[in-house]
Amino acid sequence: MNAPLSPVETLKANSHGLRGTLVESMADPITGALREGDAQLLKFHGSYQQDDRDVREERRKQKLEPAYSFMIRTRLPGGVATAQQWLDLDALATQYGNGSLRLTTRQAFQIHGIIKRNLKPTIAAINQTLMDTVAACGDVNRNVMASANPVESKAHAAVHAASVALSEYLLPHTRAYHEIWLDEKQIVGADESEPVYGPTYLPRKFKIGIAVPPINDVDVFSQDLGFIAIIENGELIGYNLLAGGGMGSTHGDARTYPRLADVLGFIRPEQLIPAAEAVLTTQRDFGNRSDRKLSRLKYTIDKHGLAWFIDEVEKRIGEKLPPARDYGFVHSGDRFGWTEGFDGRWHLTLRIESGRLVDSEKQQGLTGLREIAKIHQGDFRLTPNQNLIIAGVAADQRDAIDLLVKEYGLDNYQHSSAMRLYALACVAFPTCTLAMAEAERYLPSFLDRIEVILEKYSLEHAPILLRISGCPNGCSRPYLGEIALVGKALGRYNLHLGADFQGRRLNRLFKENIDEAGILETLEPLLRDYASQRLDNEAFGDYLFRSGVLSEPKTIDMELVS
Repeated sequence: MNAPLSPVETLKANSHGLRGTLVESMADPITGALREGDAQLLKFHGSYQQDDRDVREERRKQKLEPAYSFMIRTRLPGGVATAQQWLDLDALATQYGNGSLRLTTRQAFQIHGIIKRNLKPTIAAINQTLMDTVAACGDVNRNVMASANPVESKAHAAVHAASVALSEYLLPHTRAYHEIWLDEKQIVGADESEPVYGPTYLPRKFKIGIAVPPINDVDVFSQDLGFIAIIENGELIGYNLLAGGGMGSTHGDARTYPRLADVLGFIRPEQLIPAAEAVLTTQRDFGNRSDRKLSRLKYTIDKHGLAWFIDEVEKRIGEKLPPARDYGFVHSGDRFGWTEGFDGRWHLTLRIESGRLVDSEKQQGLTGLREIAKIHQGDFRLTPNQNLIIAGVAADQRDAIDLLVKEYGLDNYQHSSAMRLYALACVAFPTCTLAMAEAERYLPSFLDRIEVILEKYSLEHAPILLRISGCPNGCSRPYLGEIALVGKALGRYNLHLGADFQGRRLNRLFKENIDEAGILETLEPLLRDYASQRLDNEAFGDYLFRSGVLSEPKTIDMELVS
């Protein structure tokens, strides 16, 4: 007997192609919120309904509804935006948002703090920039990630083009987005069938990333569907195909867990879209539609078995997959400062803490990037690590860019500790509805405190991966951090340790539900011993296993990563 469908599945089935009653909800002047079902459908259009949790209790006492607002996320395959698009989004964040732009761990922009009456004008204006928010959230393929490595070869350009083609192919066919936000007239009898997604789309969100060795900046093993580009003599000859990654879990529910993707085999460049469709439709047809906690692709694979899954994918591709090719990753971070591309143009990677660009006393990030965008003749590339590449800079323009970077305090990459450069944090409080603890707002002060320990043991230049998440959902990919704090309650975290520096090994829960003092007390002796006992070029996570602090490392396909 089949289990009953979850309420969200019923909602999707009855949504009239993701339209629901969004138009009516938007027009309701009595509340700053949408109807419950419409708030769920809104995700498919690239926006989340939120409220300011800092004032939630006070407003409740005053018998006021929560301070509702909306976050809008762009679809930006591979994270590449023009200078004009940057300026346009900056203007929207200032006019309609809370005066900040956020660069996400999926290479997209987010604008926060938009009230309901400004939701439609903002989405419509984003569309005018030749970007959109279609399928940036919801039970569909999300923004397709690709290595943000500046164009060092023609192969890198080919990978970015592949990310765009894949993103376009996997867009929903419904015209709901265009009707609701862009005033397109509904055409009676128009074919809005969804040949890839079907009438109820996917059981859960679906994430794709394309990595270009030797840099695993997209954390390709964390993706539902991953591709590792295989490049020989500067030419892209194909991809290793991966499936089944995912970071989310639920505290106290042992059925849920983070998982790394499995390597399925090798595909030729022209098989990229057929292979993606084969994996996605297998998940569409066999994924759990009863319990959303168990509905990601990783659980589908574990339920049916990897051999079954590969066989099903091969049937849909139409041929057997040959063995995966050799590849190697050196790290999963970004390379800061200037690098030169194969075409003689230059690329400057800036550190953007938590991806948040805002003007403050310490740094005028929003204004500084605005001034750079006014003179920049190349493009901007959002990295999967919440940083920014000013890409395609002519040699004679470098000095002008450098002057603006220094003037507006964007040169922090030159004098930050290595841990600060590589740290990630999700938004968490005050707007994320899932947050149990602080993340983005806590990261600076936590770094201040742990840097005291790093300097004490001369580790300020050791590139240790720190990730903070306000909940176990894992938007900052915490389970791939050498040190990770996963929010349990206000001021309290689960401490995870032991991922590697290449994104091939999950960390382990080391201590549960501890406060900052407990975290620092736990970390100091480990960092002290690491400083005195580490081998040459030994990463912190690897040291924890070699020294016996942690045991039984599980690494992805070691025979393939020679």
